[in-house]
Amino acid sequence: MPSTKVASAGLQPGAGGIAWQSSIVTAATLTAVGNRGYWINTTSNACTITLPASASVGDQLVFSDFARTWGTNAITINTNSLNFQGATTPNPIYNTSGQSVSIVYSGATKGWIPTVDDDVIYETPQSYSVDFLVIAGGGSGAVYGGGAGAGGYRTSYSTNASGGNATGGTEADISFNTLTVYTITVGAGGAAGQPSGSGTSGGDSSISGTAFTTITSAGGGFGATGSGGTGSKNGGSGGGAQNSNTGGTGTVNQGFAGGNGGSDNLGGGGGGGASAVGANGGLNAGGNGGAGHAGTITGTSVTRTGGGGGGADNRYTGTGLPGTGGAGGGGNGTVDGTAVSGTTNTGSGGGGSGYGTGYGAPGAGGSGVVILRMATANYSGTVTGSPTVTTSGADTIIVFNASGSITG
Repeated sequence: MPSTKVASAGLQPGAGGIAWQSSIVTAATLTAVGNRGYWINTTSNACTITLPASASVGDQLVFSDFARTWGTNAITINTNSLNFQGATTPNPIYNTSGQSVSIVYSGATKGWIPTVDDDVIYETPQSYSVDFLVIAGGGSGAVYGGGAGAGGYRTSYSTNASGGNATGGTEADISFNTLTVYTITVGAGGAAGQPSGSGTSGGDSSISGTAFTTITSAGGGFGATGSGGTGSKNGGSGGGAQNSNTGGTGTVNQGFAGGNGGSDNLGGGGGGGASAVGANGGLNAGGNGGAGHAGTITGTSVTRTGGGGGGADNRYTGTGLPGTGGAGGGGNGTVDGTAVSGTTNTGSGGGGSGYGTGYGAPGAGGSGVVILRMATANYSGTVTGSPTVTTSGADTIIVFNASGSITG
């Protein structure tokens, strides 16, 4: 036996001063008149309902799914420039079969407010602007080779620009909708420990969600030798090369290329940074890593995404000089011993190793970070992943050092 839905008192025909219309609405549009009730049949098409251009406190409107087809063909409410739950956009959409909607005008501040809509979903998710900084994980350096590239650097905050001499300067803010969950992915740094050969690329960092254009920064390229590693020497910023090879390329508007390798395996190129290319390797000398990029989204200037320094060889002259990591957390290269890793949560590249009394160990890449900044009035407080939350003036700043989520 089919279930029977008990109508709310406000939806009873003739109740509360509502004049129910005898004609069933089947058209694609309807201009509603205050204090009326309408049966809306969307069997053949969706329907856009335009609310009155003016209203008085206490005016009511009721719309009911005549044929239980709103789930197939929804109704859209055109607010006609009056507020609906406090805003004029976006237009609310009701798309649940069998649904009934009763709205009452409360005044100019909040406008029309549903008193019955048979649904727990907030039908008018409000959008608001959010500033972002998305940094990917840096790559790891090579054994007997180049320093690694930094992770890609993208930002929308203030006058800060994205990496790689971003064309157009600052990127546009992103837009969040209330009650929508956005996934935050923080890229890992490339793992060191390759027994020989090239390193490991860093992981991508991103912000993603429903009906949202994903913001992605590319992981840093690994430091390269003549043998393959895990990933690519190309990346957000490119990894340095070895043995006269060309350094990896960076990603447009994210980071720069890595340096070329010196001749005869004697000096690895430096990894690229978000603000500068990695230096070329030379005779017994590793190239320095490219400089990182400064940003002020947290309220103070912080430099991140330095490239790793290249490794060097001292077997022939005894004076091997490894490259220095780029400003912003890039790891130094080495001759003997373990190269320096990129600094955690800066997306910086690890240093490359060289050869002295034996092969040195390369440095790991630094993990990335995702930072959001929004008006405190818009911050829902609903997050996962244990981000650090602070305030600055009228803004709230959320720093994700690990993956998580935020609800708009």
